[in-house]
Amino acid sequence: MAHYRAELTGVFGDPVDDNPTCVLEEAAYAALGLNYRYLTIKVLPEDLETAMASVRAMHFRGINLTMPHKIKVIPMLDELSEAAQIIGAVNTVVNDNGRLTGENTDGKGFTTALKNGGVKISGTRIMVLGAGGAARAICVECALNGASHITIVNRTQGSGSELADLINEKTECKAEYVPWTENLAVPEGTDILINATPIGFTPAHMQRPDIDYDTIREGMVAADVVFDPVDTLFLEECGKHGARCFNGIGMLVQQGALNFTMWTGKEAPVDVMYDALAKEIQG
Repeated sequence: MAHYRAELTGVFGDPVDDNPTCVLEEAAYAALGLNYRYLTIKVLPEDLETAMASVRAMHFRGINLTMPHKIKVIPMLDELSEAAQIIGAVNTVVNDNGRLTGENTDGKGFTTALKNGGVKISGTRIMVLGAGGAARAICVECALNGASHITIVNRTQGSGSELADLINEKTECKAEYVPWTENLAVPEGTDILINATPIGFTPAHMQRPDIDYDTIREGMVAADVVFDPVDTLFLEECGKHGARCFNGIGMLVQQGALNFTMWTGKEAPVDVMYDALAKEIQG
């Protein structure tokens, strides 16, 4: 007998019109011939509870959450992963027969992209630019993967210090906050430098973080969360100084791949997802 009902997945957010996740998830579902759909859904903050009830009522297999729902959704869930608990934010939910489990794949997508590129995170010294949601997820995940020291650089002390305190209290990793001063030097001994700010994102693609690029040394790893453009000025400059560069699209695709596997139980066709997203962004 024909099976017409599709398994539903998607994203709740506001604004959400420009969220490109549907491109890579739909490409992956098609590649494996799965009867799954990924819907991009506008949900206002005051309607989140109703929307999460509908995930159960309509038997969604899972849902992604983007701004402004990542923190507010937590009381509506039955269980949280270790990373989601520490970060205090959820971007992926899995629905197992009405039981909703929250995970945060922001940092996991990042660490997976690095590991797949042959980068060992354990024992490394990391410098992170920014202290927002992306930085928080990345710092926690790097700490859980055995990073020895994380320097958090931020314009405002409040969020920078709070993130350093969180890492020191909840993980084995040591962290410190450093104010972001003009032409900031990258400390000697830094193994991985991460831009976790939106600096350089289209349409401001001619901008790059204000650091002293001459302090970047050969063999250092440089990673950017910005995925549009794919090759940012930050990575271009780091590459000129001999750094190994990882772009934001790799991180986004690995996040999508983790979602895919959590929802379908199947290995994600990562190359298909990468090609679909790169093609979409580069137009």
